[in-house]
Amino acid sequence: MKRSYLLPLLLLSAIWGSSYMFIKVGIRDFSPAALVELRLLLAGAVLVSFVAVRRGLRAVRPAFAPGAFVGVVGMALPFLLISWGETHVDSGVAAVANSSVPIFVALLALRFAASERSSGLRVLGLMVGLAGVGVVAGVHPNGGWWAIAGALAVVLASLCYAVSSLYIQRSLVVGGLELAAASAVCGAVAMLPFALADLPDSVGWKPLASVVVLGVVGTGIAQLIVNRLIGEHGSARSMLVNYLLPGFALFYGATILGEPLTGAKVGGLALILVGVTLASGVVARRRRAAQAVPESGT
Repeated sequence: MKRSYLLPLLLLSAIWGSSYMFIKVGIRDFSPAALVELRLLLAGAVLVSFVAVRRGLRAVRPAFAPGAFVGVVGMALPFLLISWGETHVDSGVAAVANSSVPIFVALLALRFAASERSSGLRVLGLMVGLAGVGVVAGVHPNGGWWAIAGALAVVLASLCYAVSSLYIQRSLVVGGLELAAASAVCGAVAMLPFALADLPDSVGWKPLASVVVLGVVGTGIAQLIVNRLIGEHGSARSMLVNYLLPGFALFYGATILGEPLTGAKVGGLALILVGVTLASGVVARRRRAAQAVPESGT
């Protein structure tokens, strides 16, 4: 595995895995809406500045039409759902529940992407993955119904990401960075009235620093890394980040935030990752490739 692929992959996994920790700290003082607004404003500033320096501001203009949809469905809404969910569940639970995005992509493909429809092992993968989601969402003996609601909010965020992903795959007419920049700006505009209606009275330095890092690094710089990773190594290989980031999130939550590493988190994550592996068709493709290779001497 080349260093030019492994290092950015691990860096991106570590950054995205830390986002759940920073959200958990940020919502100590910020409302979910205010946190998402500041996050998107900072990410938008990073991405628009980068595109402006590299290609000029005019390059962003064609991206605002699709960016309006992606900014709301793929950024503002899932960011809000995850942030609200973390007011009731651990950051590790949120990360594990959010790792179900590929499961929902495969489910939506049954209806909206005929070429990606699942059968055989892929259907089994969907069932296993959904079982993992159920484990994470339903086993919260200490949190009660609010914890279940928080986990389900994160699962709904996964569905939003899946919808946005399929939309981008079918409708992408502009570059990835231009779309990311326009989406962050559109998402910030959409969230502004909700954020203004629920501003914090006072903010400590840790929540403020957490939201700044979340916006600048966890969203803005992370988008630069993922776009370069996709450009150099392809989207299929870049998807490996979905397997790595929940582990980072669980590590941060347990070591920095002192969250318990429960059997529900680990078991749910294991089921989801097995489901993602099967539902993605990786096993089936490798099996077909092995069958296509003639045996020695034939």
